[in-house]
Amino acid sequence: MTVTVETLEKLERRITLVLPADTINNEVQSRLKKLARTVKADGFRPGKVPMSVVAQRYGYSVQYEVVNDKVGEAFAKAADEAALRVAGAPRISQKDEAPEGALAFDATFEVFPEVQIGDLATAEVEKVSAEVTDAAIDKTLDILRKQRRTFAQRASAEGAAEGDRVTIDFEGKIDGEPFEGGKAEAFQFIIGEGQMLEQFDKAVRGMKVGESKTFPLQFPADYHGKDVAGKEADFLVTTKKIELQNLPEVDDAFAKSLGIAEGTIEGLRADVKKNLAREVKFRVLNRNKAAVMDALVKVSTLDLPKALVQGETERMVESARADLKQRGFKDADKMPIPAEVFTEQAEKRVRLGLVVGELVRSHNLQAKPEQLQAHIEELSQSYEKPAEVMRWYLSDRNRMAEVEAIVVENNVADFVLVRAKVTEKEVPFDELMAQA
Repeated sequence: MTVTVETLEKLERRITLVLPADTINNEVQSRLKKLARTVKADGFRPGKVPMSVVAQRYGYSVQYEVVNDKVGEAFAKAADEAALRVAGAPRISQKDEAPEGALAFDATFEVFPEVQIGDLATAEVEKVSAEVTDAAIDKTLDILRKQRRTFAQRASAEGAAEGDRVTIDFEGKIDGEPFEGGKAEAFQFIIGEGQMLEQFDKAVRGMKVGESKTFPLQFPADYHGKDVAGKEADFLVTTKKIELQNLPEVDDAFAKSLGIAEGTIEGLRADVKKNLAREVKFRVLNRNKAAVMDALVKVSTLDLPKALVQGETERMVESARADLKQRGFKDADKMPIPAEVFTEQAEKRVRLGLVVGELVRSHNLQAKPEQLQAHIEELSQSYEKPAEVMRWYLSDRNRMAEVEAIVVENNVADFVLVRAKVTEKEVPFDELMAQA
């Protein structure tokens, strides 16, 4: 059949679909007869319900299903014949006027845009690198020591100091009134490790066992507890216990306790450096990849299909609800989340996806089997049993799809970096690791 495609606005198109009424009626009757074999009704044996009763009870819903199916089939056939790349689901509306013996429908939809990728030589990308220094290794060893430290009650009458674990009772009031979360008994924290607000931490320093103190505390304006954010409270604190921390020495025994095969400090430092180098590699790769994607979008032009943006926005809202549910929020699935909060990010994701997709298609940057294998092998090296981790990835299509997406992004990044205007920059280890 000849398909007439009407252009409405930018990416929006419309096709009129005409379906013979006999085709729909025959399909409705066929489905009702099939349904009559199993339908149950009072006063009739199964399979013996008269067609008139079946039609009266199920006719409307069956006809609705048939029309939807037939319109869907007709639209798919028409779009294929017109060589259209449809973006999102079409909006179907029945026309008042139709040829005799037929039903007519308008299908309004969007098509994928033409993506124009500019000269990649004009794309500016800052490519970072970082090194694992001895200082970074020392800092990691300190973290490992703290993870295995022990505490013993202080024997002297000295006040609490940096690194001590204190047990306190406290009660806070705002304008003389207690507030939720402002009171606790036998509460423990370690001084100087950022577990409490800095004002609170400083106030407890120097306190002795049995001592009580009242002090003011100004909550930050961006404090996570909205009821107290930006307000000043008065806290009464009583110190119940002070414990000294004991950090294990970095020696051969410490190395053995961490499962280092050689059981030496040198072996431990080498193992830490290898793990840090792997983490640095992934972080550098992700940061450079993000820079490439931003540059790629800047040199590309395209119109955004509203349907794709809407679909991405809906997915982000559902993801936000799932996250709230996982955090224990009550009725998270019913929580009103304004979609417009995610619109800008959804547009960015859709734009990037279309640009990357075009580059992958036009330059054959799809993930190759050997690339997938190599990526999984590298990921598995971070775990105690690499072979099991590899089987875990290879046995699940969804996990493999995630790996494939990462490899494709890496291919795109490599392709662009070879052609773009690249500025090299070395970043400090701590700065790189501090980024989310």
